[in-house]
Amino acid sequence: MASEAAKETANPGSVRPGGRTARVRSAVLRAAGDALAEHGLAGLDLADVARRAEVGRTTVYRRWGNPVALVADLLVEMAEQSLPRTETGTLAGDLRANARLVRRTLADPRQGPLFKAVIAAATCDSRAAAALHRFYETRVDEWAPCARQAVERGELPPGTDAREVIRAVSAPLYYRLLTTAEPLDEAAADRAADAAVAAARAGAFVTTAE
Repeated sequence: MASEAAKETANPGSVRPGGRTARVRSAVLRAAGDALAEHGLAGLDLADVARRAEVGRTTVYRRWGNPVALVADLLVEMAEQSLPRTETGTLAGDLRANARLVRRTLADPRQGPLFKAVIAAATCDSRAAAALHRFYETRVDEWAPCARQAVERGELPPGTDAREVIRAVSAPLYYRLLTTAEPLDEAAADRAADAAVAAARAGAFVTTAE
């Protein structure tokens, strides 16, 4: 059986340990998120993360090795801890619930800057980009059944690509976060959801994929 140390040097984020190791991982990722939100990827220093998390630097360097690996594991944890989808019985209700969840996350004083930093990191590092892609695909997979169920209920035309419907909900919110100084309020979330519903009902997302 491999030693605990050997397990910790495996792919970061691929091990789901319990006990003290899980507590250390949680503390380090929390500290990494704080540092990333404050300073961005360029200012993410493993020694600083270890200090914030009150763990030994050797532990952090041994398990994660570099800042990008730490960001990748942070995204894994964020996907794991994201709230499950809400089922209201209608497509409009489901997509508004999704949009409002995204809005709350992006408008959060800590989560908003954190996402900005992660997205910025993904534009210049392929490993960060891959981790961000996995995070969003996990969230899209979680919510896509809302659109599939809408097809089954007759709310949407057959052949609607459920994943594209979900992407259409959050895209305007991320655009607002990254390119404008306008507030991310609940009205903006509802408009994004309603626009996605209207487009989906009109057949904008009908493909041969579904």
